[in-house]
Amino acid sequence: MSLRPAMVATALVAFLLGAAAMARPGVWGNFTATAPDAGNSITAATDFRAPTASAAVIGKTAGGTVGQIKKAGTYYVYANVSDTGNPASGVSTVTANVNSITSGSTAVALAAGSFTAGGVTYNRRSAALTAGSSLAAGSYTYSLTLTDVAGNSATQSGFSVTVNNTVPSGTDVQAVNGGATASRADAGDKLTFTFSTEIDPNSILAGWSGAATNVVVRLNNGSGSGNDTVTIFNSTNATQLPLGSVNLGRADYTSANLTFGATGTASSMVMSGSTVTITLGTQSAAATTAGATGTMSWTPSATATDAAGNAVSTTAVTESGTADREF
Repeated sequence: MSLRPAMVATALVAFLLGAAAMARPGVWGNFTATAPDAGNSITAATDFRAPTASAAVIGKTAGGTVGQIKKAGTYYVYANVSDTGNPASGVSTVTANVNSITSGSTAVALAAGSFTAGGVTYNRRSAALTAGSSLAAGSYTYSLTLTDVAGNSATQSGFSVTVNNTVPSGTDVQAVNGGATASRADAGDKLTFTFSTEIDPNSILAGWSGAATNVVVRLNNGSGSGNDTVTIFNSTNATQLPLGSVNLGRADYTSANLTFGATGTASSMVMSGSTVTITLGTQSAAATTAGATGTMSWTPSATATDAAGNAVSTTAVTESGTADREF
C-alpha cells in the first residue's frame, strides 16, 4: 500500500519532536525494557569522609566533675564519635594523643560503648591513664585520630584539660537561726561549710549534683560541759558523709544524742559555689538552749575532693567572728 504525503509528514514531525525532546536537558522519552542486561548495574558511592568527634573530655576515674585532673592522678578520655561519610562505612578506630599529659601516650585506643561523665553520655572511652607525677598546673591540649572502615582518617585537635594541683581546705563554718528558738538547735536552723574552692559534689555523696538533697544531721552529746558535735549522714542515716565534724565549743546544746531529719521533715543539703549549706529537719527530741557563747571548730574530711581530685586538707577551721551562741 502507498503512503499518502500527509501521513509521511505527520510521522516525520512526530519523529523530529521526539528527537528534540530527547536532546533537551531534563526531558526523557519513554522506553520499554525488553530483556535484562547483567552488564548494567548501579554501585553506591564510596565513603570518602573521615569520622568526626562532636565532643571530647577528660575526667578523673573517680567520676564527678570533668575537665580537671591533678598530677599523678588517674583519668579517662571520653569522646562522642560518628562517621560522616555518605553513605557512612562506620567508625573503625579512635585514638587519643595525650602525650603532653602522660608521656609516651600518643595513640591511646578509645573503646566503643556507653559511658557517662559529668552527666553526659559518650560512645568512646579510653582505659584508665595516669597523669605525669611532675605535671605542672595549667591547661594542656590533646587530639583524637579517627578512622573509618573505608580507611579514611583525620586528626581533630583543640581539646584541652586543666591540671590543678592546689590542695583545697575549709575556710569557715557558721550556724544561723531559722527555727523556733534562738540559741537552740531545731528544725529550720542552718549550718554552712565554706571551702577554699568549689568541691566536687560527687565526692561528698555519690551521684550528687549539688542540688538540694535529703540528709540526716546528728547532734552528739559531748563529754563534760559543752563540746557537743555535729556530723552529717546520708538520707537513710546509715553512712556519714565526708563533711567532717563540727565541735560546737564550750556552750551546751544537748544532753543526749539527737537526730534531725531521720523522721518527719528531712534535713537538706545544697551546694552553691564553694559552700555547702545544711538545713535541719525534724528533731528526734528537744535540744538544749545554750546559756553561753562559744566558737565552733570544724575538722574537714580528706575524702572530699575538688574537681581535679585533690583531697581536702583536714586542718581544723575556727568559726570566724566573735564568740556567739549557735543556731
